Amino acid sequence: MSRVKQYLDLVRSVLQKGTRKPNRTGVDTLSTFNENYEIDLREGFPLLTTKEISWKNIVVENLWFLSGETHIGLLKKHGCKFWDPWADESGRVPSAYGNFWRHFPVHESAPDGAGPGVRVAFNDQIRWVADEIKRNPMSRRLVVTAWAPGNAQTSQLPPCHLLFMFNVQQDERGEPMLCLHLTQRSADVALGVPYNIAGYAFLLELFSRFTGIRPGIFGHTMVDAHVYTRKADGSMAEYDHVPGLQAQLERAPRKLPRLTIDPAIRSLDDLRPLLDADTPAVMKHFTLSGYEPHPAIPFKVAV
Repeated sequence: MSRVKQYLDLVRSVLQKGTRKPNRTGVDTLSTFNENYEIDLREGFPLLTTKEISWKNIVVENLWFLSGETHIGLLKKHGCKFWDPWADESGRVPSAYGNFWRHFPVHESAPDGAGPGVRVAFNDQIRWVADEIKRNPMSRRLVVTAWAPGNAQTSQLPPCHLLFMFNVQQDERGEPMLCLHLTQRSADVALGVPYNIAGYAFLLELFSRFTGIRPGIFGHTMVDAHVYTRKADGSMAEYDHVPGLQAQLERAPRKLPRLTIDPAIRSLDDLRPLLDADTPAVMKHFTLSGYEPHPAIPFKVAV
């Protein structure tokens, strides 16, 4: 039974091999390059057990992404506050992942008679991929990107988990299984990565439901995997994530929970009514059983 040992191995790797790097936040990190692992969803849902993670926040954030919305109103309705620091005065996050998942800007030639030049259009990558897996499950082009250069090169917080793709493989019995690979340019090991693992595992489970192909492997590549730490002179100790991670390494991982999705959720469109529902109504569609983690460990975020 998998117990997300891969995450603890990542923590050990960064703490042991990481080199000190300054960054835009002003808080130093211990950083490593090109960390990779795989997690098999057939062994359980990979929600971290060495500290408690909010399942509600995982579900709500990813429903927000899939909606394509940039306003954080949905998050605030459900008490999810982690995007608050990145929202502008109107409550919008222009670089929000779902914005480009559902509305990626593209240029098209103007229709005949519409005048010279080109027009800006938008590509719904999520809907295309969900449909394409059913049309052509052996495709190697099932890609969703959140990295739009015109936005990312000037954004206050460009996408960290910027690219993911689906891929259908065969299991040991020759049955198809749907896999997902995530490429992440910047990975906050203590705060972000546990949410990234669970969030993309949740997306894999949803797309499995949409396509009728059972979930298989989640693959994760982190270009810069880092742990925030106090400065060499001991200052900024309030941002030091090392003690909390060391505490997790001393905890025995526990059995993974199981995710059950309401049978009524069969397509992308079935998620839309949930955007207007209250928190209990949303969560009853995504039941996590057997989740018995160790207590939560607080980490201060470096904005």
